[in-house]
Amino acid sequence: MSLYKRLRTGTDAGDGMVERAVELTNAERLRQQVQSRLASDLEGRENRQDAEWYQEIRARIAAILREEEGLGPLEREAATEELYAQIVGLGPLQPLLEDPSVSEIMVNGPNQVYVERNGKLWRTQTRFRDDREIMELIERIVAPLGRRVDESSPMVDARLKDGSRVNAIIPPLALRGPTLTIRRFPERPLTVDDLERHGTLTPEMTELLRAAVRGRLNVVVSGGTASGKTTLLNCLSSFIPTDERIVTIEDAAELKLQQDHVVSLETRPPNVEGRGEVTIRQLVRNALRMRPDRIVVGEVRAGEALDMLQAMNTGHDGSLTTVHANTPRDVLSRIETMVLMAGFELPVRAIREQVASALDLVVHQQRMRDGSRRITHITEVQGMEGDVIVLQDIFLYRPDEGFRPTGLRPRFLDRLAMYGQTVEPRIFSGGGL
Repeated sequence: MSLYKRLRTGTDAGDGMVERAVELTNAERLRQQVQSRLASDLEGRENRQDAEWYQEIRARIAAILREEEGLGPLEREAATEELYAQIVGLGPLQPLLEDPSVSEIMVNGPNQVYVERNGKLWRTQTRFRDDREIMELIERIVAPLGRRVDESSPMVDARLKDGSRVNAIIPPLALRGPTLTIRRFPERPLTVDDLERHGTLTPEMTELLRAAVRGRLNVVVSGGTASGKTTLLNCLSSFIPTDERIVTIEDAAELKLQQDHVVSLETRPPNVEGRGEVTIRQLVRNALRMRPDRIVVGEVRAGEALDMLQAMNTGHDGSLTTVHANTPRDVLSRIETMVLMAGFELPVRAIREQVASALDLVVHQQRMRDGSRRITHITEVQGMEGDVIVLQDIFLYRPDEGFRPTGLRPRFLDRLAMYGQTVEPRIFSGGGL
C-alpha cells in the first residue's frame, strides 16, 4: 500500500475510526489530525518515493505540530519523530531499527517487545497501542512484496528494504495476538576478517576454508537457530572468484554477495486462490538450466535436498548451503530425512552414497552462552565404510581448550591442488596456532 493510501485509510471514517473515537487518547487524535492534513497536502504526488520527498514529509509534520498549542519545543521534536516513524517508517519499532547494536527484534504483543544485543535478550520500553497497530505494521511490511497475511494465511516470511528478515504469525495460530520477529543484518556485511576479530574462527581455519571454496568443494554450513549460519555463508561466498556465474536461492533474500555476476532467486507463496507458489525445490531445478558455475542455497530444509545432492553429483561442484543441525553427524541424518521428504522411496544406503559422494566439508557453528559465535567443527566427509558415512574432524573448538587442529590432514588436498589451491601443512599440526 502506498504512503498516500495509508494516510487516506487512517483518516477514513469508514474504517471504524468514528466508533473508536471515544477511546482515542490525545496522542492518537493528534496523529489522525496530522495524517488528515498530510493526505490533503500529498494528493496528486502519491507516486513520489525519493529521499527529498520524505524530508518534505518530516518538515510538513513539524510545521503542523507548530500550530498545536501546549507543545513545548522538546515535546514537538519528539512528537515529530514519533509521527514520522508511524506514518513513513515502522512506527514504534523505527528507533530500534536505527540502533546498530540491535540484531533482532521480537514483538510478542502490544506491551512486550524484546531485542537481541550481543547475543543477549533484553526487554524494551517500546509499546504499541493495541493488536490492531501491530497488524497494520505487518501489512505495511508484506504488501509491497506481494505477500499477504490473514486468517486463511496466518504466517508469512518477508524482508525489509535493508534486507532484514521478517516473520509474522497472527491469530488463530498465535493465541496471544499477532507476533512479529525481525532478524536484522549489518549495513556493511561482515567479512572473514570481522569474524576473526570476533573470535569466530582463526586465520588458519580461514586459510583452509578459502582454499576449499576456491577449490570447488561442496560445503555445508550447519548450526542451530541464530548461530550465524547465513553470515558465515555470506563470508564463504566472498571467496568465489569474480569470473564465475553464481545463482543464489532463498526463501527471503538475505545474502549480499559482492561479485558482479550474481542471479538472485526468491521463493513465492501461493496467492489468495492457493495458486502460484514457487518453492526452493522448483528454483533449484530451474537454476540447473541457467548455466551456473556455483549454486548457493540459503537453507535446505525439505525435498530440495535431493535436487541439491544431484546437482552436486552432476558437475555443479563448489555449491554452498546451510542446514539446521546440532552436530556435523546430525547434518547427515537431517539430509537423509529431507531426501525422503522428496516423495521417493529410496533405500537408505543409496541416499547415504549420494550424500557421501556429494558433500566434501561440513562447517558447524554454535552460539555460546555468552552470545558469541564459534565455528566448533570443520569436518571432512571422507566417504562410505559399509553402511556408515565416515567423518573426520580437521579443526575443533572446545570452551576449555579454544581452537585446535586435530593433527589429521584432509584427503581433499590433492583435489584442491588441481585448482591451484595449496594449504600450508603446518596449520594441521598446530604450528600456526
